[in-house]
Amino acid sequence: MQKVLITGVNGFVGSYLARLLLQNNMQVIGTGKCDCRLKISDKNFMYEPLDFTDKEKCNSVFQKYNPEVVVHTGAVSKPDECEQNREEAYRQNVSGTQNLLGEAEAINAFFIFLSTDFIFSGIDGMYREEDAASPVNYYGQTKVEAEAAVIKYSGDWCIVRTVLVYGDPCGGRHNILTNVADSLRQKKALKIFNDQVRTPTYVEDLVRAIATIIDKKKTGIFHISGEDILTPYQMAIAVADHLQLETTLISPVNEDEFVQPAKRPLKTGFDISKAKRELNYQPTSFAEGLKKTFKENL
Repeated sequence: MQKVLITGVNGFVGSYLARLLLQNNMQVIGTGKCDCRLKISDKNFMYEPLDFTDKEKCNSVFQKYNPEVVVHTGAVSKPDECEQNREEAYRQNVSGTQNLLGEAEAINAFFIFLSTDFIFSGIDGMYREEDAASPVNYYGQTKVEAEAAVIKYSGDWCIVRTVLVYGDPCGGRHNILTNVADSLRQKKALKIFNDQVRTPTYVEDLVRAIATIIDKKKTGIFHISGEDILTPYQMAIAVADHLQLETTLISPVNEDEFVQPAKRPLKTGFDISKAKRELNYQPTSFAEGLKKTFKENL
């Protein structure tokens, strides 16, 4: 039975991944900074509190469990938070990754790193794995530096980049779709960007791709996202229409009208040809993903 350590298991992607790997008959060591928030009763699931910025604590957990695979999903992933507290963003996203790589290297574990479309400039869009990184904010910069550390890893490694992940929170953190729904139900007006282009990713597609990477021990870089090209505004309107909520509460805005601490790349989205070819990856359509996200709400 393969032993997989997941960082950020309390988070959105981490929680989905843990459940899928357990279904696939793997042993999962979930880690997070606080107490376990997952309601999993499975003899093959263990939880360890872990601040991966602490080298000694990393060493202790790795020595205890000796995982064969490490999936690093933990990060400070809010761009504005990273911009406003660069020191902490670097400590978590870069130094923390380096700590984990050091421990993984000592036991020759397969290291899988979750990255982002925000490493790209947003000038061109539909990025391929080999396209050059050129981040426009500090969050993207920390992910570029963490990726560089992963690429230098002496063992087997894989970088999985993704775009705007959505789905049913399942008791965990909310995402763009569920945040929109909650605000509309409370009759709150929303200003949503209509000049940014993304290929939103259904969470179950992402974790299935990671599970395939583990199973096939695929190395290198993979772009995992949906195929539908949408703006956040279009996504928000789709949520309102699907749940029969008031679309007039949603106003489209452009970047120059709505200033945030961190600049966002205007046009990202991924070319997922490699994932289709090598992982047999078939993304869920946005229309279907939307239905699955709100299956309990209709």
